[in-house]
Amino acid sequence: MQALWMVLGALIFATMGVCVKIASAWFTSAELVLYRGLIGIVFLWVLARSRGVTLATRYPGMHAWRSLIGVFSLGAWFYAIAHMPLATAMTLNYMSSVWIAAFLVGGALLAWVPVPGRDGRIPRPPLQGPLVLTVLAGFGGVVLMLKPAVGDNQGFAGLIGLLSGLTAAFAYMQVVALSRAGEPEARTVFYFALGSAVAGGLATLLGGFTPWVEWTWRHALWLVPVGVLAALGQLCMTRAYSSAKTESGTLVVANLQYSGIVFAAIYSVLLFGDRIDAAGWAGMALIVVSGIAATVLRQRSLPKAPAEEH
Repeated sequence: MQALWMVLGALIFATMGVCVKIASAWFTSAELVLYRGLIGIVFLWVLARSRGVTLATRYPGMHAWRSLIGVFSLGAWFYAIAHMPLATAMTLNYMSSVWIAAFLVGGALLAWVPVPGRDGRIPRPPLQGPLVLTVLAGFGGVVLMLKPAVGDNQGFAGLIGLLSGLTAAFAYMQVVALSRAGEPEARTVFYFALGSAVAGGLATLLGGFTPWVEWTWRHALWLVPVGVLAALGQLCMTRAYSSAKTESGTLVVANLQYSGIVFAAIYSVLLFGDRIDAAGWAGMALIVVSGIAATVLRQRSLPKAPAEEH
């Protein structure tokens, strides 16, 4: 069942990406972040009350920092979805796993101290070969995917998409810290929704709301599933991780999140008529493989980690 929960969560996030891309025709990325946050606040408040989870926290600073980084990543991802093929934008965001592995394994190397153990032997530093190969494979996939997009003047959007994956990795590290501090998932996601509403609202005020004459209520209806699907997708992923009882089960669940790239590619071709050439498919495959390898490396360094967010 945990595998089915993860695949369902990946499908929901890919479907949310479809709604974001459609809504981007009438609303800015800042507005989408604002409305996703507002809808998420209501949805998660109801969920927290139904589970008996209080929203009071002893770590407001940690939540604020997590929300700041996460909102930046979310806005960058929405911008990439609006200006690039859906499959490309989704895949670049999934590069976060590669960045996380680089941070964890690289951090372990920086923290290594050649101090003899009880047996008198000096422990070896963590191996960097697998990490280097994983990162190179991931960026090789990025080059293959973005090569045709750069020719279409989408290089800036591709850079923003890469930035969304990088900042998502930073945000995930903060989620791990909050999880270790004992913060429940519903509370963490609620404060992220609150931060999205605040930051999205400020950015929208600075940039200006889209004039009412440029959209109708039919257009605005696309905003509702953006917030609802985001919350549902996160809950499915959390359920998948919590249902995995063994280390191998957790690895399977974590790797199945990459099915979201497949769903996004199908949506991209069927709904938006995007053409993905052989290099694009090869790039996606490389990123999926590197992401799986990165997940394995991460699991060794950080067992029982919470679910990622997209």
